[in-house]
Amino acid sequence: MRRGRIPGYQVMITKINVTPIIDVALVLVIILLVTAPLLSVADLPVDLPQARSREAEDERNVSITLSTAGAIAIDEDIVSADELGPALQARLAKSGNEGVLVVVRADAGAPYSAVHHLLEVARAAGATRLAIATRQRTEAKP
Repeated sequence: MRRGRIPGYQVMITKINVTPIIDVALVLVIILLVTAPLLSVADLPVDLPQARSREAEDERNVSITLSTAGAIAIDEDIVSADELGPALQARLAKSGNEGVLVVVRADAGAPYSAVHHLLEVARAAGATRLAIATRQRTEAKP
């Protein structure tokens, strides 16, 4: 009897190649690392007012968020009204923040006097460039 292969019989592959799985996992990790800094907006729910045009926010912007209830946040950090000036001044004094744009994100239902007060505090803290965030107005087409 002759030893060897049986005609039509194929050897089963018993090893799993993990290289493609590792490649996909590393791509997902890289995507998460790249997009994570983009998610750093305060957790205060805000309904921004509408405007006809909008300027894209720079990634070096300092964001001040004001909710309808009067809660204030600088970027992700919630602060009280008394802590706003010193906290913003400390944030603007960091290296690389010279001439940074301070964006005020106020809820559309927030009183104008509170928004004006935020702008005054930001100016007193040393902000030279100020902006008020809005959302794009959607106009009905005829």
